[in-house]
Amino acid sequence: MEGADPVNKKLAAALSGGAVLVLALTGCGGGDDNNEKLNSWADQVCGAVQPQAKKIQSANAAIQKETSDNSTPEEVQKTDSKAFQDMSDAYKAIGAAVTKAGAPDVENGEKKQTDAVKELNSISASYASLKKQVDGLDTDDQAKFADGLKDIATELDKLSKSGNDALKTLEEGEVGEAMARQASCKTATGSGQATTG
Repeated sequence: MEGADPVNKKLAAALSGGAVLVLALTGCGGGDDNNEKLNSWADQVCGAVQPQAKKIQSANAAIQKETSDNSTPEEVQKTDSKAFQDMSDAYKAIGAAVTKAGAPDVENGEKKQTDAVKELNSISASYASLKKQVDGLDTDDQAKFADGLKDIATELDKLSKSGNDALKTLEEGEVGEAMARQASCKTATGSGQATTG
């Protein structure tokens, strides 16, 4: 499996970038604004994001583990396919949670909410498309498989670089401060990787 090894590592690196997207949602910072409506909104969103953030972290961990072992192309394909499906489901669920919570009680709250949901659904669709891509790879041909993984890593890289603008916009200012006050948001970051805010 040595031939595909550097590619696998590239894939793992690109995936780590993808995890940042959801952690951006968990915010940080302080503030002590007593906007009850906004606090309640933040609590609802954070509570829904937490299990999905864990799901995304587990999917990332599975791929990282698979790439550090000397796994066969079949094993890599199976792990990646499941991980992409999990990520697609998780982003879709976060989008649904933001939809359900409604617009945050801030200026332009409705636009912020709509943009974030649109983006979350688009990220979900991108992961679903990557799953199809990895499912279609030829595991019998090592070189072709490695090339296919390289393309997927490139797509992932793009996905992790673009994509969190609407989430950043959603959690600017008061929204971010309200989210930072929720215990459910703090725990969603796990090892405290969130650096936005």
